[in-house]
Amino acid sequence: MRTAPARHAIRIAVRITLGTAVAAALTATAACSTSSSAGTEAATSSAGGGRTIQVVAAENFWGSIASQLGGSHVKVTSIINNPDADPHSYEPTAADARTVAGAEYAIVNGIGYDVWAPKLLAASQGSGRIDLNVGDLVGIKTGGNPHRWYSPADVYKVIERITADYKKLDPADAAYFEEQKNTFETTTLAPYDQLISDIKAKYMGTPIGASESIVSPLADSVGLKMLTPDTFLNAISEGTDPTARDKATIDRQIAGKQIKIYVYNTQNATPDVQAQVEAAKAKGIPVAAVTETPTPAAASFQAWQVRQLQGIERALAIATRN
Repeated sequence: MRTAPARHAIRIAVRITLGTAVAAALTATAACSTSSSAGTEAATSSAGGGRTIQVVAAENFWGSIASQLGGSHVKVTSIINNPDADPHSYEPTAADARTVAGAEYAIVNGIGYDVWAPKLLAASQGSGRIDLNVGDLVGIKTGGNPHRWYSPADVYKVIERITADYKKLDPADAAYFEEQKNTFETTTLAPYDQLISDIKAKYMGTPIGASESIVSPLADSVGLKMLTPDTFLNAISEGTDPTARDKATIDRQIAGKQIKIYVYNTQNATPDVQAQVEAAKAKGIPVAAVTETPTPAAASFQAWQVRQLQGIERALAIATRN
């Protein structure tokens, strides 16, 4: 659990590490490092005979989407690509700085989720790179719920913007990018869309509990009624201590079976969350699991999300069977 002092220390560490990373990257560039030059050369051609756009994504859930939309005309590097890494407190390396400096397109989540990422972009401005800040795109400011990859509507907004930006960077392949987008939206995401539609049709209004705010955008999109206090959801997401009042409220909700299912993030199962999971199971309340980043690391965005949606649907089916 990240306490307030710990978060302050993390911010200091990020600033120090970021400065070191950028300085190292600039030194390497001045010494004719091959990282940036290799990226420029790779941008000139691809297996299909066209360009290959160098793309960097702060997180691999956005990187997966970017890669599938770009197909053979992009090379995507995701900085956060390990399920054990914490995107909130990640410390960029010199290699990360070089990757960003050599990129033509960059995607960050924003909304205070990856505070290190916009700083990394700002350190290499003036290269002509196009930057996508998802928070800015969907109109959510710092302080709002940053987990926009759990909002289907926002995912589609990101898809549209990435495709439009690819066309700007490589107009000659605009038709290819449009075809990639159409295939991704109509075929690749079809199981994802169907599950969202089915859950909404069958279980809209069902009261649920959750461990943190990562679940809220998805719950909103399918019409599930979140009973867990927002203050508790945000505290667990941000690594601060939840209040005794919120914990007591959740205990009553579980004890009285006011919630039909409980959804928790297995990558952030604090002692408080673990206690709630066990209490829910003891009361016969079905429990469904989600993760903050794709698991396994190589999983595509859609495979990861479909697996989680299926788990939530199964839990809802069990809970509402009688």
